[in-house]
Amino acid sequence: MKIYGVAILAACYLAGQLAGELLGKWTGVNGNIGGVGFAMLMLIILADWMKKRGYLGAEPEKGILFWNAMYIPVVIAMSATQNVNLALHSGWLAVWAGIISTSSCFLLVPFISRVTRNAEANQQEQH
Repeated sequence: MKIYGVAILAACYLAGQLAGELLGKWTGVNGNIGGVGFAMLMLIILADWMKKRGYLGAEPEKGILFWNAMYIPVVIAMSATQNVNLALHSGWLAVWAGIISTSSCFLLVPFISRVTRNAEANQQEQH
């Protein structure tokens, strides 16, 4: 049932929020740092792992796909609750966090593309 997909998403969301809160405390920031991002990363990894092992049927996958489509509105709603003004006035930490995360994403695109291309080639050789 689709509800199992939503349950998996909820578990990932709670774990991601916990990770974001812990990262916030560890860095000394009074807030959640990347909780929704951690949750979506966990969801992607867990869903892929479950699908490869045959634990994820079509209906739970539909529940996960539905909420994946809702990712952007959820992020916007959650970021609206963050104290953006404090982040902008707190100095270079926010600037460096943005520069490092954006640069990391740009640098990882070729790597992810290569890994995906190799995985697809391996799958085609097996069939």
